[in-house]
Amino acid sequence: MTENNREDYGSYSVDDEDQLQASDTLNDRGVDDLLDEGYSPPEKWSAGEGFGTTAEEALQGESLDQRLAQEEPDVDPYAEDGEDVGGPEVGVRRSGRLVAPDEGAHTDSESDLVASDIGFDGAAASAEEAAIHVVDDESNFELDDDESNLDSYANVDLGDITDPEN
Repeated sequence: MTENNREDYGSYSVDDEDQLQASDTLNDRGVDDLLDEGYSPPEKWSAGEGFGTTAEEALQGESLDQRLAQEEPDVDPYAEDGEDVGGPEVGVRRSGRLVAPDEGAHTDSESDLVASDIGFDGAAASAEEAAIHVVDDESNFELDDDESNLDSYANVDLGDITDPEN
């Protein structure tokens, strides 16, 4: 039986000379050192956080309901990616910066979340800011199978989108 040595990495090396450089790869992501790029973990639970990781859970076993809740539907490889048309809660006009009446620095006198559109900033908007759109209260957007009403929203003249009164 062989003993595991924690310092033995086998053929892997953590030294800089063994790491691929930007010129050695086909992906140009705009970084000088590929180790500076970072890592984005998957957005799902780890298998170690699921049921059956403790001895008691392993002896107890999973119920049929627990197993069925873990199932995921098969992805249809032939399905076409459809464009998300949205619904009545999707606006066509982008809003500017939203600022609370207390400007986020003073005591809050309002129990509800309220903000005013103060127009666009001079710099580019973050993804969260760009996702906020104005939805009219009297929207007559009907969500049905007939797509004829979508044509009127496809070519909307946004006009002056910095004016919150329009």
